[in-house]
Amino acid sequence: QVQLVESGGGLVQAGGSLRLSCAASGRTFSSYGMGWFRQAPGKEREFAAYISGSGGSTDYGDSVKGRFTISRDSAKNTVYLQMNSLKPEDTAIYYCGARLGGGYYWSVTSYNYWGQGTQVTVSS
Repeated sequence: QVQLVESGGGLVQAGGSLRLSCAASGRTFSSYGMGWFRQAPGKEREFAAYISGSGGSTDYGDSVKGRFTISRDSAKNTVYLQMNSLKPEDTAIYYCGARLGGGYYWSVTSYNYWGQGTQVTVSS
């Protein structure tokens, strides 16, 4: 069982930055690939970023590539999402997920555990 708790959301002006954190419980954190997804009102949950269990592989959704950076600190059992050059269209609830494997990491259905989400609002 893994519990995930996101933090770091808030209100920021366009062009600003935020860093989200996702703290995970459990002693097998490095076994899980970790993803960040986001969901805007009335829209489906969208893939934003992924990092492998070892941290050696990352990938990003097209809408955030070049602006967001995912990283993980195994000593702290925490995954981060550094978000720069934020745009109003980045406004959403951001969720982190943990997966053991199987399926595609950009797919919501391949994740075994989810956090409760943290709200990010970007004003124009």
